[in-house]
Amino acid sequence: MKQQLSLSSIFFVFIFFPILLGISFFAGCGRPKEPLSRTGFYFDTAITISLYDKREEKLLEQCFSMARSYENLFSKTVENSDVWNINHGNGHPVLVSDDTLALLRAALSYARLTDGKIDPTIGPVTQLWDFSSSSDGLIPSQEDLAEALSHVGYERVLIEGNTVCLLDPQAEIDLGFIAKGYIADRLKEYLLSQGVKSATINLGGNVLAIGRRPDNTPFRIGIQKPFAPEGTIALALPITDLSVVSSGIYERYFEKDNTIYHHILDTKTGYPVQNNLFEVTILSQSSMDGDALSTTCFLLGIEDGMALIESLENTEAVFLTSDGSVHASSGLDF
Repeated sequence: MKQQLSLSSIFFVFIFFPILLGISFFAGCGRPKEPLSRTGFYFDTAITISLYDKREEKLLEQCFSMARSYENLFSKTVENSDVWNINHGNGHPVLVSDDTLALLRAALSYARLTDGKIDPTIGPVTQLWDFSSSSDGLIPSQEDLAEALSHVGYERVLIEGNTVCLLDPQAEIDLGFIAKGYIADRLKEYLLSQGVKSATINLGGNVLAIGRRPDNTPFRIGIQKPFAPEGTIALALPITDLSVVSSGIYERYFEKDNTIYHHILDTKTGYPVQNNLFEVTILSQSSMDGDALSTTCFLLGIEDGMALIESLENTEAVFLTSDGSVHASSGLDF
């Protein structure tokens, strides 16, 4: 039987299409005590860590040191990172860290689970697209996409001991769909080991809560209304000891000829997936699983994605479709 997450009822501010915005705090009686927070820029995004009970700067310093170390392992653009070395290994085995190995094994497990709908070797295809704010909106040709797709295939990743080899030298690993979740879990482990019982870890919208607020109320995670001005909240999720991760078409996209081209790519066509989904939000105990599942379920579509969520314990989801409908898994009651 599916195990329901321990969630308070979800309070909808607006019934619309949300994407993870960050952490919104709704004060009760009295003024809440401000946490000790620090913000930095890693993994191509702003990250914020907030401590509510143990307000010790050294804990934040260590967290950001860890973030820097993980970026230097997992980034495909940082020269001499583990992932960069694999991608530039010309088909030769590359010695990697235990963390990189664990993350890559997890990514490959999701590739097998979805029969390649999600694939960590998607790098050659993602390189052809530019969804940044400065994008010129160029659409790759079918010929270029076909060539890139010929080098995509998770089966070509060979792991032996602590070495990784790409059997196709032109393949390229991209762990962007799972890396932030893995890092959030490691940061949580560290903070728990230091006796922290109330904190939030926000890695560019991947939010992981440790415990509850000091006044014993849940954290409320605000969800951004898509295509609305930044800070416009569509809904809020009260959570305790949970991760909340969203994937949506409006995170990174450009519009051309009345068509939205977004960053969630179909591994069969190389084009953005079209399935009438606007967003998928995953609530789970593991942020790594939530990170991977948000993209996985988006790629699977609402029917197969919901079936996958219903098969998993301690995992819930909210799917939002292009017609404005909200679809929640059975463990959510609102």
